[in-house]
Amino acid sequence: MNTFRIAQEGVRALSANKLRTFFMMAGTIVGIAALTVIMAVGEGTEKKVMKRITSFGTHAIVITAGGGKGFSPPQAGITTLRLEDAEAIRSQIQGIAVVAPFAVKRGLPIKAGSAQIQTMVMAVGAEWHEASDWYPQQGDPITAEDNATMSRVCVLGATTAKDLFGDEDPIGQYIQIGDVRFNVKGVLQSRGVSPMGDDFDSRIIIPLTTGLRRLYNQDYITNIRVKVQDTRQLVLISEEIRRLLHERHHITPPEEDDFAIFSAAEVAKTARGISGTLTILLSALAGLSLVVGGIVLMNILLISVGERTKEIGLRRAVGARRRDIFMQFLMESLAVTLIGMVLGSALGWAASVILARVTQFPVVISLEPFALALAFALVVGVFFGVQPARRAARLHPVEALK
Repeated sequence: MNTFRIAQEGVRALSANKLRTFFMMAGTIVGIAALTVIMAVGEGTEKKVMKRITSFGTHAIVITAGGGKGFSPPQAGITTLRLEDAEAIRSQIQGIAVVAPFAVKRGLPIKAGSAQIQTMVMAVGAEWHEASDWYPQQGDPITAEDNATMSRVCVLGATTAKDLFGDEDPIGQYIQIGDVRFNVKGVLQSRGVSPMGDDFDSRIIIPLTTGLRRLYNQDYITNIRVKVQDTRQLVLISEEIRRLLHERHHITPPEEDDFAIFSAAEVAKTARGISGTLTILLSALAGLSLVVGGIVLMNILLISVGERTKEIGLRRAVGARRRDIFMQFLMESLAVTLIGMVLGSALGWAASVILARVTQFPVVISLEPFALALAFALVVGVFFGVQPARRAARLHPVEALK
């Protein structure tokens, strides 16, 4: 029997008992559908996180006052970073393009007319815009002159401008931060959501000198943002900054740091690690479903071999070789898993699209899950189809006909 005839016989045998065939492929359908959804959501999530990290800044290093390993704002009252630290980094570390110290206060009361909100206020130097690659969409940025004269001016984030002034043009208007009145000179470009899920655009920036002396009444800063010239030097420069601050703050390991250093590379590594671990776990569950489906497939095929003993004996009697019988049952197994793979992939893609529309989950539909599903289907079909095929091929024709 040639391969085409063997395949025909296998398909005919499967179509003769459609319900049994469906049960054989059910495990494959569920496993492949789950795998397709997992990969679509995993790839979409990673793409979304990487987009947010781009907003963080691919050339950026951020030093935060206070220790700890998590990427979080410093707690109130931590005074471990000074303007002198920023100046030392600027003058002593090679490969740095810009150093921008700034101080953050969260939850300050803001008023503009009848509108009242609470948001984050950042006191920044003129170099902050370049260090963050973040400039006004309307109006003017914070300048060196603003800092030199302790001007009471501010630039609003897009969300803050909307909350305070609605559709009205905020440029030239006045707002009150705490007890200090500020003139709005600009509105920042919209940045969307941060890597930590916060609204980047819910903020106000003011001159650093104004913030420290007139609003916060403090002589310390909360953060230093560093922009490097070459992204390949991010890790090296981060370590040099750490050593410099150890020396300046008189920290000797294993004594804990009184600052924390973050870069886009570290944030991306953490995000990929979390996403990768979750994807591996869920993929393992999908793989388990495929294995269970394969075991069901093998058992039903073994039952089928017992029920089709006379058919096998008759084929052997009219000239079919053991190899032909083996290939027929193996092809039946492969046909079940391949059809299950197609149906499972279609179900998985449909579920991914519905999930994206209903829950706003980030989903990326690609050919990668289909290729992986094909590989899984071939492996399951061959691995779990060999034993039934061998049992059918080993039947003696005379004994089978009895």
